[in-house]
Order: sequence, then structure tokens, then C-alpha cells
Amino acid sequence: MLDKILGFIKQNQLVKAGDTVICGLSGGADSVCLLLAMCELSDKLGINVEALHVNHCIRGAESDRDEDFCRQLCQRLGVDFRAFSCDVPAYSEKAGLSHEEAARKLRYGIFHDNSSGKLIATAHNANDNLETSVLNLARGTGLKGLTGIPVRRGNIIRPLLTVSRSEIEAFLSDKDQEFMTDSTNLSDDYTRNKIRHRIIPLLEEINPSAVKTFTGSADTLREEEELISSMTDSVWEKAYNDNSLCGISDQHKVIRRRCIARLLSANGLPYSRERLTEADNILVNGGKINISGDQFLISDGKTFSLKKLTPISDDQELSAELRIGENNIFPDKTVCCELLDCDNLKKNEDVHKKLTFYILDYDKIIGRAILRNRRFGDRIKLSGRDFTSSVKKLINEKVPQGSRGKLHFIEDDLGTVFAEKIGIADRVKPSSSTVRFLRITII
Repeated sequence: MLDKILGFIKQNQLVKAGDTVICGLSGGADSVCLLLAMCELSDKLGINVEALHVNHCIRGAESDRDEDFCRQLCQRLGVDFRAFSCDVPAYSEKAGLSHEEAARKLRYGIFHDNSSGKLIATAHNANDNLETSVLNLARGTGLKGLTGIPVRRGNIIRPLLTVSRSEIEAFLSDKDQEFMTDSTNLSDDYTRNKIRHRIIPLLEEINPSAVKTFTGSADTLREEEELISSMTDSVWEKAYNDNSLCGISDQHKVIRRRCIARLLSANGLPYSRERLTEADNILVNGGKINISGDQFLISDGKTFSLKKLTPISDDQELSAELRIGENNIFPDKTVCCELLDCDNLKKNEDVHKKLTFYILDYDKIIGRAILRNRRFGDRIKLSGRDFTSSVKKLINEKVPQGSRGKLHFIEDDLGTVFAEKIGIADRVKPSSSTVRFLRITII
């Protein structure tokens, strides 16, 4: 097992001669194995080994027992040891987090504050990696999440990531080395324990070598993730300037969406798969969406930018007489109207192939056509329906939450004939006798 760990460390260049490696030591089997392995490999690697214990104050006397065990073990090994305490239950309640998540945040905070100029080694193993991948998959993830736990993040390294729990237990047994058992690991109260005790055994029924097989798969996924990240870095470096991305609409959508995600993350803005899809659509086709508060993503199809705009209140009425050409009632959003006959409509089918557009019979519009925003009580009888619908209900059914605030409507003397993202009124739909078509494109 030691040769396996040594090879993994060298392959991933986790340490260099002269480094000080602080082992996160809980007292459990994994961390005890980590400490022993790093001590035995210290001469070959040319490193100094220390240990750090975090008492989470969750299990009372049992937590204190683990701290004492870790201190005595380090004394026997001649390893510098430090212990810190944090009140996980209090922080959990204050921050509205589970004990599991609160403990993780506090623990890594202590690691960060006490490892300047040094490396922190955590005892995550191959089983942990598979559990993490399953957890990420259950919650929703991309390629990066499927790779599981990073081999390295900042100054944190995971030397045991390809070592299985059974290998760890065999290693400790051979050395007649005892370890502490955390009673919370025996309960299914924590999400990870449910995966460990229920899901992983089922996977091992299907494939007894599930953990080993996943370790190889994770390596492959990690290599592919590194390739895509490198490609994204290259595009980002050329395209990014002052919260804008220029000229990336021809890149593969995977690269585009990663660049969008990076732009949002750099500004502390959350995102989901649905939001990235929506943002990517306007990056390519042009448009604007509200991300959060006064933050908007705006694109003209060439430049994609994150900007602060003064939001228009929902009760502010905006309107203008519709004209052939460009129409604007919202900032950075344009309604293009084109009047076409049948022949020109067919000739220009490809002009807007990347844009969403609507076609109606221009001569069926009665009186003046007014472009406006939404009004309370709006109703429309959509093309192909024999009943009138509430616009509010249609918006709830058809329009994503983030796109509802700035919708365009067109009305004539008889009422609403067009509702953006919803459709046109039945009474203005084109027919075989249509002479003039009005094409409406939202940019």
C-alpha cells in the first residue's frame, strides 16, 4: 500500500522536498493510516510531518477521548501535534446548516488559518471518492462533480485517494495499530452515511470491485475535465475584458457555458444548469436577462456582458406606437418588425435562423398597433385555441421565473395580438390568403 501511495504522490506532484505536511488527524482509521504512511514515506519524499486535530464538540466525552488518543499517538511517533476546538452545534444553528456541513466549514477554516506556507493532507480515500461522486450525482452535477474529490485544491492534498477502506484497515491490522470509531459514522442520520451503508454495498453486489473500478473511471474523468478546463482557460484569456466576453459565440456550448459560469462566479452570483442554458441562448442570439437584483446579462450576439442596470418596476407602464424597424421600450432589448410578402418571407427564412421570431398577418391588425409591457388583467386568445386565456396563467406555465419581468406585448384597437414567449392571437394568424406578413424578432 505504501508503494501505491508513494506512486500517487509522485504522479500528481503533491509534495516536493523540504515541504511540511500537516496531517488532518481525527483519530479514525483513515487519518491514522495517513499519518503513519506519511511518517514512513517522509525520508523518501524529503518532507516534514506534523498533525492537527479538530475537536468538533459534538459527541461530548467521546470527542475528548479522540483528541487524547491523537495526542498520545503523535507523542509516540515524535510528530508535532496541535489541537483546536470549535462549537459545531452552535455554529450549525446560527448558520442554518446541518452538523455535517457546519463541521466541514469550521474544520477547513481551521486548516486554512494554521497552514500558512505548509501543506494540509486529508485522509480522503477511494471509498470517500465514490461516495462523493454518488452524492454529487444525486444532487445534480457536471463532469467535474463526477470526478469526486479533487486530488489537490490550493494547499490541501489527498494522498490516499486511490487507497480503498479495506486496504487501510488491512494496513492498520498488520501494524496492530488501534484507532477510534466515531459513533456518528454508524448512524444513517447523515446523508453521506446513507450512501456509505446502503448505496455502496448495493454497487458492490453488482460489481465487487466497484471502488477500484471507479478509481480508474475517476482518473479518466479527471483527465478529460482537465482538458476542457484548459480549453476554457484559453478562450477565457482571449475573450474576457471588464466583465464582458467577446467573440465566443462560435465556441462549443460546453466552453461557452463554462465561461458564463466563471463570469458569474467571479462576481459572486449563483447559477444553475437552467440559468446557464438561458444565458447561453442570449449569448448566441442576443438579448438580456436579469440575474439578481440590478445585475443583468446582456448580449448583442457578439459581446456578452454582466452589467448593473436600474430595474424597471413591475407597475411602471411603458408603451410606444409600433413601427416597422427597431422598437425599444426596455433598455438593451429591441423588437425588430419586418413587413414581408410571401416571396420575401421564403427568401429570408435563414436570416433569423438563430433567433426566435413570430409571424402574423399584418392586415388583420385593427387600428393602431401599440408595443407595451405587461398590464394587470391581460388576456389573449392564442392561435389554435377556442378560448381566451389569462396572460398571468400562461406566463406561469411557459416563461422561466428570471425572464418574466420584461416581456413585450402588442395590442391593437380590439386587444392583445402578441405576447412575447407566449404567442400570437388567433385572429391575426396568417392564412393562405395573407398578403403582408409581419415578422417580429426580439433581440
